Amino acid sequence: MSQPLDLAHLQAHTASTSLKDAWQAKLERWYAHPGLYRWSLSNPLTRWLTRRRTRKLFDLMAGFVHSQVVLGCVRLDLFRTLHQAPAPLDALAARTGLPPAVLQRLLLSAVALGLLEHRSQGRFGLGPLGVPLAQHEGIAQMIEHNHLLYQDMQDPLKFLQNAWSGGMAEYWPYAHEKTAAVMPAAQKDKFTRYSQLMAASQGFVVQEILSSYFFDEHRCVLDVGAGKGRFVSELAAHAPHLKFKMFDLPPVLTLARDNLQSKGLTERVSLHPGSFLDDPLPEGADLITLVRVAHDHPDAVVRQILQKAHDALPIGGVLLVAEPMAQPDAEAGQPEASVDAYFHFYLLAMGAGRLRTPQELQNMMQEAGFTHVELVPNAMPIHARILLGRKSKCLPYVDKKSVNLL
Repeated sequence: MSQPLDLAHLQAHTASTSLKDAWQAKLERWYAHPGLYRWSLSNPLTRWLTRRRTRKLFDLMAGFVHSQVVLGCVRLDLFRTLHQAPAPLDALAARTGLPPAVLQRLLLSAVALGLLEHRSQGRFGLGPLGVPLAQHEGIAQMIEHNHLLYQDMQDPLKFLQNAWSGGMAEYWPYAHEKTAAVMPAAQKDKFTRYSQLMAASQGFVVQEILSSYFFDEHRCVLDVGAGKGRFVSELAAHAPHLKFKMFDLPPVLTLARDNLQSKGLTERVSLHPGSFLDDPLPEGADLITLVRVAHDHPDAVVRQILQKAHDALPIGGVLLVAEPMAQPDAEAGQPEASVDAYFHFYLLAMGAGRLRTPQELQNMMQEAGFTHVELVPNAMPIHARILLGRKSKCLPYVDKKSVNLL
């Protein structure tokens, strides 16, 4: 690790939780009783619950195999192939070069996972989970990219002892290269591949923002950590009245310039190369956006970015933060809670960032001086959640817990 990792701010237990702790301890003793499993299976009222928990436990054990089935299908380009037309085993074997008896195992596994499905005349076609993989290139790229994470985590204890030293950390250049402007061409290739991946995988996040927030009140948007300009390009088409500023490292904006020229946006977008670690953010925008930026960085850097955003905005300006966020009570078993487990390890492998709850980010935004901080409802929180904060004329935020009342 190049620097100490931040700890998440967990909710403090209150006195009343002692009753809950006692109840949970009692449940744990019941679950551990040797006869409970046999009894629960023999009882029609409890059999469904035992079967459900057993399937969940098996899915945890088999999860790596499931991910490799998906990766195998992606590398063989099966989803796009079958999107064109269903095909029989022999035709797919001839196309992939795999023996039919071997390929059949992969296909049947994909059917079991809902990625593929059986069609008439012995053919295979896309299943409900395979259709998005055929239509959205960014999903397939992220599946391929996750292979680096799986390699890093082959020995989970070794990974935890030195997480920031594997293939995922090497893939992510931003925290490693402080002198990006003078890097040799071979090193700049890191920015190219990472920027391309982020642009390809950003589509769902962009749609969440565009469908959840109205941009009519704004005239100029500064996108910090803008990458190749995927968000700016789509927002420009969505809101033709807006002007834009893009802020990112010099080699990244070099890639963005070509992208903007191809879309005819050079007159509406100005590029501002720099590092938010060392440079102030450009002024002149009444909306600043941080799209999948904060979770890549430690708390101290996030506070620095938020403060610079507050300084750069005019009175009445707005900050929009959009990224995956942790469930406040993930242990309670919400449907999205399993997503947290993925991002906790993904961000650990990438560097010094972490997954934060909306409340943690709201507190940081208030500490930077933002008021009227709110969580914007959106349709698919699994892709991202959205926070807004406004710079207004008011007293600065004060943490009452830190004030010593006399």
